[in-house]
Amino acid sequence: MFNKFRSTALLRKARFILGCLKGEDLNTCGVTLPKTAKCRFGSLIIFLTAALVILGLVAAPAISSAETQHEKHIKQSVSLLQKMREQSDADSMAHAISSAKGVAIFPRVVQAGLGLGAMTGEGVVLVRQGKGWGGPSFASIVGGSFGLQIGIKEVGLVLVITNQDGLQAFTGGKSFKLGGDVSVAAGPVGRDAQAATDSRAEASIYSYSMSKGLFAGIALSGSTINRNADANKAYWGSALDAKTALSRKADGAKIKPLVNELNKLSKLYD
Repeated sequence: MFNKFRSTALLRKARFILGCLKGEDLNTCGVTLPKTAKCRFGSLIIFLTAALVILGLVAAPAISSAETQHEKHIKQSVSLLQKMREQSDADSMAHAISSAKGVAIFPRVVQAGLGLGAMTGEGVVLVRQGKGWGGPSFASIVGGSFGLQIGIKEVGLVLVITNQDGLQAFTGGKSFKLGGDVSVAAGPVGRDAQAATDSRAEASIYSYSMSKGLFAGIALSGSTINRNADANKAYWGSALDAKTALSRKADGAKIKPLVNELNKLSKLYD
């Protein structure tokens, strides 16, 4: 059975994607569409929205009564980082994380396409606090695009926050667009950690993905990051904004496994 929190989040997500792909409020929804685009693709929009929602309901592992939605996101994030750490070409990402201002991990992002493309996912944000980590805060990512894309797939995403501008985007009080409000670039991949200091170092966020065992940098320009106030309240027991949640030390039993995995990744480069 699906809990009320999960059902509400999925319905809100579906309405958001539907409005975006219709061309409504293109400046804030995070969908890369021509400004003149209107709702000429009604059937495709309905298909994509339904596919994302149905896949989110059916394909996700069932949540036990003792496990909340935010706990599932944390556990899935740990699993994603473990898989990434095992890749032979993860050194550059490890280097980026070792000096990062923070990370945002979206362990299960669903992408659907049929001419139009859409994606959505929920994730966990942690920020650097001295030699440790702060948080978590919770967020969602949503976006879309034109192009030759057919079918549905899942990817895991890791966003590495490289500078103060990126950190401000995640700790501010508003949703923000990757590639618009804050710069983003596909993260360098490979054993040569020097790649992480090339021309892309000006980007505020590096993005990495993993799908079906394949690890790579990924372009996410045009996608929007939104705060997940419900998950923050469920985790912290009160309505904390992102800045307050991320100012707290990440030392609780629920978040500790994720902190440990981030530290293991960082040590790959040390």
